[in-house]
Amino acid sequence: MNLLIFGIIVVYIGGVWKFSTGFSRTNFNQTLFNRIGLAVLWPALFLANPSYRRNFQKALKG
Repeated sequence: MNLLIFGIIVVYIGGVWKFSTGFSRTNFNQTLFNRIGLAVLWPALFLANPSYRRNFQKALKG
């Protein structure tokens, strides 16, 4: 069980890191507030919003 929680945390932090470093490749307004907010909320936005999902994929490429 602890290994599963650790894995979820690693995936979450990895997603935050990858999205924030690739944020400039997205169509979002390039502000610090957007970068932090969209990076922290990525799991919920990825599941609920197709536009965010496309931009998330752009951020991960490259």
